Amino acid sequence: MLKLAVLVSGGGTNLQAIIDAIDAGTITNAVIDIVISNNRNAYALERAAKHGILAKCISPKDYASREEFNDALLAKLQEREIDLVVLAGCLVVIPEKLVDAFPNRIINIHPSLIPSFCGTGFYGLKVHEEVLKRGVKVTGATVHFVDKGTDTGPIILQKAVEVKQGDTPKDLQQRVMEEAEWKLLPRAIDLIAHSKIEVIEDKAYIL
Repeated sequence: MLKLAVLVSGGGTNLQAIIDAIDAGTITNAVIDIVISNNRNAYALERAAKHGILAKCISPKDYASREEFNDALLAKLQEREIDLVVLAGCLVVIPEKLVDAFPNRIINIHPSLIPSFCGTGFYGLKVHEEVLKRGVKVTGATVHFVDKGTDTGPIILQKAVEVKQGDTPKDLQQRVMEEAEWKLLPRAIDLIAHSKIEVIEDKAYIL
């Protein structure tokens, strides 16, 4: 059974998609062991608690240095014997020591088709604002393994979403979540839970 830690910063809609997929049997052989947020007011923590999942806030604000925060986060993941770390709307920069401790065992969902509209500064609504500003016709979402770069790890799954005339950033954000993010993240977790993903020379392959 794959033990998951889901890291969140806000409302937790992707967390809810994972919870729902486990309940529906779309994800099997996996369980959410803990939900961790850097924001003690994140609604995601409430979602977790409602489903009987251990919910904990580990915030940089509670530590004297970033290094101490990083150590506390890593210690909690190791204490819980986590198999896979899932970044589901997590706005904390993942430290290198965490990547070293969980090689190809951290995944992230990004709201664009990487390598477009990704990297430093591209998160949340900003991604969709830039998509609309550029005038592209297709956007989407990407699930990828986390490495020491920003949105540079091996790509696991991608799904395209149409950009419609008259879209606002919020319209587009909602459509990308509904049509891509909430489907891709559970599928990626299920594939990993059944050892269906292999990374060879920095590329992820579905077996």
